[in-house]
Order: sequence, then structure tokens, then C-alpha cells
Amino acid sequence: MTVRITVLGCSGSVVGPDSPASGYLLSAPDTPPLVIDFGGGVLGALQRHADPGEVQVLLSHLHADHCLDLPGLFVWRRYHPNPPVGRAMMYGPSDTWARLAAASSPEGGEFDDFRDIFDVRHWEDGRAVTFGTLTVEPRLVSHPTESYGMRFTDPSGAVLVYSGDTGICDSVVDLARGADVFLCEASWTHAADRPQNVHLSGTEAGQIAAKAGVAELLLTHIPPWTSREDVISEAKAEFDGPVRAVVCGETFEVRAA
Repeated sequence: MTVRITVLGCSGSVVGPDSPASGYLLSAPDTPPLVIDFGGGVLGALQRHADPGEVQVLLSHLHADHCLDLPGLFVWRRYHPNPPVGRAMMYGPSDTWARLAAASSPEGGEFDDFRDIFDVRHWEDGRAVTFGTLTVEPRLVSHPTESYGMRFTDPSGAVLVYSGDTGICDSVVDLARGADVFLCEASWTHAADRPQNVHLSGTEAGQIAAKAGVAELLLTHIPPWTSREDVISEAKAEFDGPVRAVVCGETFEVRAA
């Protein structure tokens, strides 16, 4: 059995007409199911593939399109007729508990202390953690809020890298080095007036993939207002390996080259 990633949602910045916002289910032998990011609509999509009460949660950052379906997961874990036993793990930026506790509170100015259902821990840049058979290395990337890319390695040496949301930076190139699958955001085309240090263009995603020597480039986080075809074309012009833009519901296997 290999590492598999299932796209629960891949619409950038907002929920799209054909996809929830960001969310990815990662499964591996002898490893609890991991959900990477939890944007709008992800809880519904997750129910088609796994028991929401069994998942652990890894958050790249705390912009709404990457985390705001979590209050629904809190309801699931607390009030399902057969609630899960014990707490699940959650890793995220340093303000994860406070931000999500405020978002989940039924009253303004109060906090929903969800530590009854989640053991909340913080990423440390470059410090790896282990989930079952997978090692996860987080790296700070370039985004207006504390944001992490993640590098997942299994015992065979297979490597999946998720860029998270980032502008072009050395850390995302280092993170992606030699990856078998690089799941990389590409939120807009390479227009001269695009904002800097926020998101990647298709051109930049392809440049990172080429420089890092990845085996396969999967583009994601494309907003409804950005042309998927143009982003794909830009990436292919820079990277000569396999390139595609993911769609909701797809599953990919990650194997060592």
C-alpha cells in the first residue's frame, strides 16, 4: 500500500462552483488519516472518503479558505451519536487555538475551548514531527500571515511536498527539493501587476519545480477567476516534467522514483 492524497477541495481563496476551498486527505499504511487544511466545504467532501471523527488536522495557515470548516468538525466530534474517543492531533501556526476558538464561539468576544477534542500543537520551522509511518517537516514560506509548507516522507523514501500559500522564496524551493510529487499553489497568471510575496503564478510554480528537480507538479489553489488553462500553460513552459491542475475528488499515489 502506498501514500495517497485525495483532493477534498482545491479552489483558491474562496469556495468555487466545482470545488470546496483548500483541503487534502493524506493516507498511508499504519498512519491515521491526515487532513491538510480545512477550508469551506471540506467537511462535506471528507465524509465521502473517511470518518471525520478519525482524522488528524494539519494547517498550513489560518486564512479563512484554509481553516473555517473546522467549527463544523468540532460539532461532529462532540455531538455525533457515536463520538470518537479521546482527542485528535492538530498542528498549525502559533495562534491556532485562539483564532479557531474565537471562530467557533457561539458568543462574540468569547472562546470555544476546543482542547477537549483536539490536542493543539504549533509548527516549529524545520522541526519534523511524526504521524504513524510519515515524517512531516514544516517550513515557513512567504505569505502575509504565518504560513507553512510541508514535506511528507514515508519509509520507502517517497516524498510529497505541499507548498501551502506562498510567494516565491528560497524555503519553498528547499522544501520541494527532489520531491516525487509537488502539490503547489498557482493562484494567478504571471502578469506584471500581480501582488508580490502573496501567491505564485503558473510561471513561478513551474520555475520552482524545475529548480527543485521534482518528479511531478500538481497545481492547486487556482481561484474561480483565474484561467486554469493559462496557469497550466505557464507552468509547462518552465518545467518539462508532468504537469496538471488537480480537481476535487481526484486521488494520487506518491511513490519513490
